Amino acid sequence: MSSKLKSVREAVEMIPDGASILINGFYQQGAPEDIINEILAQKKKDLTLYNNDAGEEFVGLGKLIYAGLVKKLVCSWCGLNPLLPKLVEQGKIELELNPQGTFVERIRAGGYGLGGILTPTGLGTIVEEKGWGKRVNLGGKDMLYHEPIRADFCILEAYEADWVGNLIFRRTQRCFGPAMATAADVVIASVNTPIQPIGALEPDHIMVPGQLVDVLVQRR
Repeated sequence: MSSKLKSVREAVEMIPDGASILINGFYQQGAPEDIINEILAQKKKDLTLYNNDAGEEFVGLGKLIYAGLVKKLVCSWCGLNPLLPKLVEQGKIELELNPQGTFVERIRAGGYGLGGILTPTGLGTIVEEKGWGKRVNLGGKDMLYHEPIRADFCILEAYEADWVGNLIFRRTQRCFGPAMATAADVVIASVNTPIQPIGALEPDHIMVPGQLVDVLVQRR
């Protein structure tokens, strides 16, 4: 069995310009900072990012936005990044806002191979006005239809892992990681603690199975 372990440089070299990336984390909780920093260092550009939020101006994925590396951002909230609205107004970045529950369910749909989601959330709001969700009527009830989300890559941070890629998160680090790991072609996990031998992790504690994880990065 070949090792899934790569350096952060090698892992990010796999990501081409123009890639779509699911990034786990709720602001800094669970954000794979080492991978984000390496994306910045390698100047990967024209990226489409899916994240709960827009980070802060110089923190988290906000650093990628500030550096002009992001073509499109799909998120739930961007209130702590004052630069983003300016870039949107200038036409330098495309922004799509989803209610948080809608955002996560779209990812679940992408991971499970479903055709999208239906929800009344967002009817009559900017979500409908901007065309981010399409109004449909089913059984006399109006709903918004949203396409599923899938990405080329998923990057996330885990607390523990073994050599086959089974992952355990710690507290709020978990965030949307288990859902995101199902909805990407390549999953890269940055691991906080030394990677464990096969069989060392308690099976009932595993939150992402190793079958979904392609690359492990040992965080320094």
